[in-house]
Amino acid sequence: MKTILLGIVEDEPIVRESIITFLGNEPNFEVVVEADSIEEFTEQSEAGFPKTPDILLLDIGLPGMSGLEGIRHIKKISPDTDIIMLTTYEESETIFKALCAGACSYLSKRASLTQIHEAISVVFKGGSYMSPAIARKVVHYFAPSEVSREMLTPRQQQIVSGLVEGLSYKMIADKYLISIETVRDHIKKIYRKLSINSKAELIRLSVDGEI
Repeated sequence: MKTILLGIVEDEPIVRESIITFLGNEPNFEVVVEADSIEEFTEQSEAGFPKTPDILLLDIGLPGMSGLEGIRHIKKISPDTDIIMLTTYEESETIFKALCAGACSYLSKRASLTQIHEAISVVFKGGSYMSPAIARKVVHYFAPSEVSREMLTPRQQQIVSGLVEGLSYKMIADKYLISIETVRDHIKKIYRKLSINSKAELIRLSVDGEI
């Protein structure tokens, strides 16, 4: 598995250090950016990140620019970085604002380090991670009225067919003369288009004729 490059913007030292210590000791995780404000994150980006983070854990209640305000700012600086909100704010309006601004997941600071680990892994694979209560609100609010196979490109449709046939990523890559990383990238985009988190959900949609 590719190493997940992680960033964290959190102004509470205890929270920040506990996450960095836990994840920094995990295989396939590397903490490459840490900051206590959006302003510090910006300064580091202007100086040049040693490595651009794949995923950023972002607090809302920060000194200076808030995390909510900072989402679009961060996406301009690092458009390919997925943002997971990690915050004490759990109101629906705040959740929706964060997701509409470009965050892909939302976690309470009450989540365990194991849950944070799981959330990062899910997001890295192209999914979205939230608590069941938050997920229900989001599903009702953002649920598409219709899912169509036409949403997918011809290549993505081929990859879906391969997964339904039980082919591995490598077999799909060999079949269509593309790299495994290209297959993973397409699957990540398919998950986002269809608002799903797993291969099982994708196969079910295909088998049920919903895509």
